[in-house]
Amino acid sequence: MRLRHKPWAHEFLQEHPELVVTKAEQVNKNWKKRFGNGQPVHLEVGTGKGKYLSDNSIKHPDINFIGMEMYESVLATGVQRALFKQPENLAFIHGDVRHLMEYFEPSSVETLYINFTDPWPKKRHEKRRLTHPDFLELYKQILVPGGTVQMKTDNQGLFEYSLSSLSTFGFALRKVRLHLHESEEAKGNVMTEYEEKFYAKGEPIYFTEAVRP
Repeated sequence: MRLRHKPWAHEFLQEHPELVVTKAEQVNKNWKKRFGNGQPVHLEVGTGKGKYLSDNSIKHPDINFIGMEMYESVLATGVQRALFKQPENLAFIHGDVRHLMEYFEPSSVETLYINFTDPWPKKRHEKRRLTHPDFLELYKQILVPGGTVQMKTDNQGLFEYSLSSLSTFGFALRKVRLHLHESEEAKGNVMTEYEEKFYAKGEPIYFTEAVRP
C-alpha cells in the first residue's frame, strides 16, 4: 500500500482523544471504563482507513469496536469518518500491533479481525505478516477462551500461509472459504474499501475464522 503523507495527521489525532488512544496510559487497559459499558470488545489490527469498523459499529451497537493502526496518515481518514458518523461504540489506537499487551488485558477481546493486510510476500519479511506466530501469540493472550480470529484477503499466498500458521499454532479452523461472496457468510458481511474494489472486479475473497487454542 502506497501511503500519501498528510502533514496535519499527527496534530489531528492528538486533538481527538475521545476517539483516538495515542498512549497506553490513556486507557490503562480498562476499555469498559472508556466505553462506559460492559459490552464485548472486537478488535481490528491494521485497521487502515476504518471503513470496516465504522460500518460495523453502526450495524452492531451492542459491541465495542477498536481499530489499531500504526500509520497516522491512514488512521486520520478513519477518524474523520468516525467523527462524521459519531458512533459511541468505536475507538482507535495509534500504535504498533507488536505492543498489543500494553493496551489490553489477557482474555479481554472476543473477536479479532485481520482484513486485507500487507502480504509481505518475500521470505525475509515473513515476521511482518500479521499471521506470523509472533503475532498469533499476542492474539492468543488477549482473546477470551473460545474467541476467534477472522481474516479476509485477496492474496492466495498469504491465505495459504495463514491457514498453515494458525493451524500449527493450535487455532482451530472453524470456517475456510475460498470465495467469501459465494458462501453463506456473504449474508451480513461488511465490506472493506479494498474488498469493494475486488468484489466489483469479480475477484475471489478468501476468508477464515479460527478459534483460540
